[in-house]
Amino acid sequence: MTDGNSVRVLAAGDHFVLPSLIARAVEHEVGRADVGELKLGWPLEPFGPVAEVQEASDAEDAMIEALAGAEVLVTQMGPVTEKVLAACPDLKLVVVCRGGPVNVNLDAARNHDVRVCFAPGRNAAATAEFTVGMMLAALRRIPQAHDLLARQGSWEGATYYTYERSGLELEDLPVGLVGYGAVGSRVARVLCAFGARVMVHDPYVHGEIHGLRVTSLDDLLRRSQVITLHARLTPETRGLIGAWELGLLPSGAVVVNVARGPLLDEGALCDALESGRVSAAALDTYEREPLPAESRLLGLAERVVLTPHLGGASRAVAEKAARIAAEEVGRWVRGEPLAHCLT
Repeated sequence: MTDGNSVRVLAAGDHFVLPSLIARAVEHEVGRADVGELKLGWPLEPFGPVAEVQEASDAEDAMIEALAGAEVLVTQMGPVTEKVLAACPDLKLVVVCRGGPVNVNLDAARNHDVRVCFAPGRNAAATAEFTVGMMLAALRRIPQAHDLLARQGSWEGATYYTYERSGLELEDLPVGLVGYGAVGSRVARVLCAFGARVMVHDPYVHGEIHGLRVTSLDDLLRRSQVITLHARLTPETRGLIGAWELGLLPSGAVVVNVARGPLLDEGALCDALESGRVSAAALDTYEREPLPAESRLLGLAERVVLTPHLGGASRAVAEKAARIAAEEVGRWVRGEPLAHCLT
């Protein structure tokens, strides 16, 4: 804080984490008396990459104007670039309502002595639930049957009630999880409740897990009728599942990705779907977003379930993100150590 009594805060959310949600959470955490000025920004939308950051609004000039005199920025998509930081000398703390500050130039923030925090774990439950829903949809062809009946008025979906075209059930099904973090561990618990035979590959997790630990990724793939991806996207994991890995799966396997698109080679997946090596896929994230109109995935509607990066979208997530961010503001105001700080 710049003085002992109040702090000036800009709440710049988007149409998901609303500015009003952030403002209420900050006032609840800090107390209105300690907020000298709480300014609501406009709902920002992503257009990234913008300058040297990604997945951010391109409203740098508007952000600079709104930040005039503010010491704290709480945002979802606000671009915190070198230009913004240089123009806002009063800014001391940036809290991003996301699992990572992809809209912040961290090096520039360090150079300008600005603390940057984020909101980890805010969408773990929502993403895990969505993952299981996508898995069930792909296994039982629910979207395809719905489209035939509700949109086309056709009872043709009844052909899924045949041995050749009917789906798989989770009970006793070998399901392999690639990654066992906050989302993967929740998915594993839910799948165990369904009675699935859960297997896990994650070389960085050494404690107790739900399911059978498999040390080799290749071994996991050979044994899994369904694989679901939960690894972080790093240089090591980019393209983790490609043509070779898909070729290790049992014939007719199902692939689910509600994590990060670049973990999976989409071209190789389309090849496997077209050949029948993979019978179905459920994807919420893609190598390029929005999904290009020329994507081969769009021509495989019979075999794929596609959603536009909705895994972490629930009202509870937006409320939780605002609360986690506000808690960081409260710690900063009280002079306490920050819980999720990267600079």
